[in-house]
Amino acid sequence: MMPRVQYGGRCMDLQDVLMEVREWSAEDRLRLIEEVWDDLSGESPRLPLTAELKDLLDRRIAALEADPENVESWEEIKTFVRRPR
Repeated sequence: MMPRVQYGGRCMDLQDVLMEVREWSAEDRLRLIEEVWDDLSGESPRLPLTAELKDLLDRRIAALEADPENVESWEEIKTFVRRPR
């Protein structure tokens, strides 16, 4: 069963919430994602690390070690994602 929330005086399920969020600006949706991500990071859920994901992480670590200057800051990434299109 999907959780239901009260919003604006009405009861909404997850699909209702998603429909509402889709009407928000991209900046507001990104802000929501950041808030949810920060909230989840405090819970430290233990998800299984698949072999495929481990391989991907190993490749990324190797790429970073091979060229440590080839990185972008979190601020640069946020600016890129939030740029007008």
